[in-house]
Amino acid sequence: MSAALVDAVSLDKAKDALGSAELTQKAVAAHLANVCSVHGQLAVEKIDEHQLAAYDLSFIAAEILAAKFFLALAESGGGEIERRLAVFFTAECLADISARVSFRLVEFGLGADSWRPQAFAEWAGQILSPEFYAATARVLGQRFPSFGLSPEQEEIRLLFRRFAETRVKPLAEKIHREDLLVPESIVKELAEMGCFGLSIPQRYGGFQDDAKPDNLSMCLATEELSRVSLGGAGSLVTRPEILAKALLKGGAEEQRAKWLPMIAAGQKMVCVAATEPDYGSDVAGITLKAVEKDGAWILQGLKTWCTFAGRAEILLVLARTDPDRAKKHKGLSLFIVEKPAFDARSFEHVQPGGGKISGRQIPCIGYRGMHTFEVVFDDYRVPLENLVGGREGLGRGFYLQMEGFAGGRLQTAARANGVSLAALEEAFNYALNRKVFGKPVFEFQLTQWKLVRMAAWLAASRQLSYQVARLFDQGRGQMEASLAKLLASRISEWITREATQIHGAMGYAEEAAVSRYFVDGRVFSIFEGAEEILALRVIAKTLLEEALKKGQ
Repeated sequence: MSAALVDAVSLDKAKDALGSAELTQKAVAAHLANVCSVHGQLAVEKIDEHQLAAYDLSFIAAEILAAKFFLALAESGGGEIERRLAVFFTAECLADISARVSFRLVEFGLGADSWRPQAFAEWAGQILSPEFYAATARVLGQRFPSFGLSPEQEEIRLLFRRFAETRVKPLAEKIHREDLLVPESIVKELAEMGCFGLSIPQRYGGFQDDAKPDNLSMCLATEELSRVSLGGAGSLVTRPEILAKALLKGGAEEQRAKWLPMIAAGQKMVCVAATEPDYGSDVAGITLKAVEKDGAWILQGLKTWCTFAGRAEILLVLARTDPDRAKKHKGLSLFIVEKPAFDARSFEHVQPGGGKISGRQIPCIGYRGMHTFEVVFDDYRVPLENLVGGREGLGRGFYLQMEGFAGGRLQTAARANGVSLAALEEAFNYALNRKVFGKPVFEFQLTQWKLVRMAAWLAASRQLSYQVARLFDQGRGQMEASLAKLLASRISEWITREATQIHGAMGYAEEAAVSRYFVDGRVFSIFEGAEEILALRVIAKTLLEEALKKGQ
């Protein structure tokens, strides 16, 4: 590299440039907080009048946080590839932020003092040059980045990688192409490995040490399993994670003692039933009702997009216990609903008293192996003691469900990163071995640019997820989990697309694994909180509330 470029690859310069972006983020948040508030209170309807700006603010926040964590990793002991990718990612972030705001300064409330792209334009231009990413691509060909894992965490990662490679990978393509259910052999072996207890405290039969929580191990296991098959292994932990978090937050002690050991041991598979045909991300509007009658709760209504509902023996169901629709989320409660396991594409179970639960599979283009269902509850009886939190849990279902979803978002970020990693590895290997016009695809400038971008954004996303897991260990990180899910989901869709493109026609063939990654990568921005709702109703809302408090 030239002397000027060597000088540009400086973590201090990258941090200084990122500081400019942080000032921009704060200025945008302060402006939007002002225009979206009424009498000093943030108003959702006002946010809806500025949706595009709020949406962009959420992505800006996610990228900046990922860049900060990535630069910190590179500074604390990373090698050449970590430093190169961290600097490259930072420059890419600045370019992306510039593209979002440069021609919409009034909408973002920016002026000459709060938006000064000239301060970092020369530096970013050097980093994003062909000279830099060509050299970086060659370094990357020797070693992918590391993330400062402890020996114990690295051992867990390797344990699940070996299992995924030897036990899941031989079945992954068949599961996808034939839309099969996850084989019981995989479920059984993962249970024996303790996979379902990774987020459950030891006192309930799980692996979480109360004195030293380790949410990162859950992320690593999920990432490695998803790297081989999203639907055939990687997503098995998600639903137990959501139920466990809800029970730990608001369940009665008797409920934790009863259900968590069974879940940790893999004795009971879990499904989450929150979405309804007319109420997806708008969870507070759901209509499935639960009425107390004759010593039980009677459930009546319809749920949709219930993944694993056929095979699961436990459904975590959000239902309306207060018929007053004006109460919205305050009228919802959470139930643990039992049913037999079914391996068919439709099922029906009739209780002795006549109550019935039935379901039909909703065919999907990807995410195959778990099977997603529409589920009908017809006067289905649920014991009184299965109301999460007992009587104190009445009306708290929405909040407990959101607590569970926070853990689910971190787990989903890990799933997205796993699929992205698989796609990047496939693209890299194909580019090195496939020749066109007399030389490997890897030798072309455009391919090198793509591979370096893919590697940099994925490495930043993984580091963001790992740091959020560490925040979870401290009882924090809910907001950051949303940022991790937002970023990981978006880049997984893009990385799998680029990996498919690098493969050319072969990428469109079902016999190429990268085609499976492409359709699987598309789902992350849709489920576990649709991208738009997550950005507007969770992330932007939180950022604006924080800005409003600081301005008062």
